[in-house]
Amino acid sequence: MATGEAGPGQARSISQPRERLEETMRSRLGRECVYVPSCRFGLYAALRHWCPPGGRVLMSPVNDDVIFFVVLAAGLRPVQAPLNPADASIDVDAVPEEVWGSLSAVLTTNLYGNPDPAPELRARCDALGIPLFEDAAHAIGSEVGGRPVGAWGDASVFSLSKHVGAKAGGILSVADAGLREALENTCDDLLLPRRTTAEVAYAVRPYAEAAVRGLRLRRAAWATMRLLGLMEREEIRMPLRPEELARAVASAPDLGAHDPWVRVDMHDYRLRSGRFRLTRIGRKLDRLDDVLARCRAGTELLLSTPWAGPAGRTGQGAGPSGRAQPLFRVPLFVADRDAATAALARRGVVVGYLYDPPLDDYAGADFTDPSPSPEGARWFARHALPVDPLRARTVVEALEESGARPAEAPEGLGPFGG
Repeated sequence: MATGEAGPGQARSISQPRERLEETMRSRLGRECVYVPSCRFGLYAALRHWCPPGGRVLMSPVNDDVIFFVVLAAGLRPVQAPLNPADASIDVDAVPEEVWGSLSAVLTTNLYGNPDPAPELRARCDALGIPLFEDAAHAIGSEVGGRPVGAWGDASVFSLSKHVGAKAGGILSVADAGLREALENTCDDLLLPRRTTAEVAYAVRPYAEAAVRGLRLRRAAWATMRLLGLMEREEIRMPLRPEELARAVASAPDLGAHDPWVRVDMHDYRLRSGRFRLTRIGRKLDRLDDVLARCRAGTELLLSTPWAGPAGRTGQGAGPSGRAQPLFRVPLFVADRDAATAALARRGVVVGYLYDPPLDDYAGADFTDPSPSPEGARWFARHALPVDPLRARTVVEALEESGARPAEAPEGLGPFGG
């Protein structure tokens, strides 16, 4: 059994469903864990605990815009990092020294499960005396430097919606066990009371989704959601609404003021979880190792294709053991992403988790410090086609039939172009 992977029965002596989830993740990471209703909520709690308002946080510009708004909500200034265009990891050596000296914290992304260089970032943060936060939402089974992703930071956050497939829940993990109670209290102060309607909606959602799939009603369902105001993204990025955002930023730290941005795609992100929800998440978590094994197999297949780019051909997608990382999505690189996306849609494969344009181009200098070297992030955001490794064979067949051409590697963009 690999580092960071626990057998499905190891936590069954824990009687309460919340404690059971925490113990299962504790056994994977070797550090204290606190259950939270979402990854974004756990990150906000960690940022508020460690970082005084006005601090500057180095982060990836190829990231979910929700995470960007969480940083703003915590009263912090996002600073966009230069990226390695092969896998969108932070390019430590390309961050100017004056930027390092101005930071209050560093936040990793581990995009799609490809790890950021946590050992190097840990060393930098230690030298500067600032915290390292790991966003491991996509990387619950990935490893770096001989440890699980999430075992390097002062705090790390995990999503139980992604690999686990529970569509709810998260974990806030901390290196210092003595801080657990304080962080749990911080979370309790920020949580909102559970709503019966939210719990009922969570209970029936799997059946509703199964009915939509079985009756081939996806388009009708999407149209209904838009009509009811539940579909908040017409494009990849949500609307910025700069004037409203400026007012919210002026009141930060304030999660409530930023709620219209932070809640997108998950309106119950800060609600207390009911027992039914926690129990279902626990059952899903019991099957995680099987999911990770299947993700590894799919990742290996996809990284062997012409669309994998240099990251796949040079083994950058492999963990310390030489095995493929169990990626949540495998970023392939195609010349025409729209055409490839359409080809996959005809096979029933939906392409999501696109983060284009990069955050500095999306938000502008009013709300973030732009990357000093933005080209790598722009190239990755424009060409990456993130596909589900659990649908690997269907993806390969669809791209082969469509004649999708691999994207040409950019010249002179650091590790990719070298």
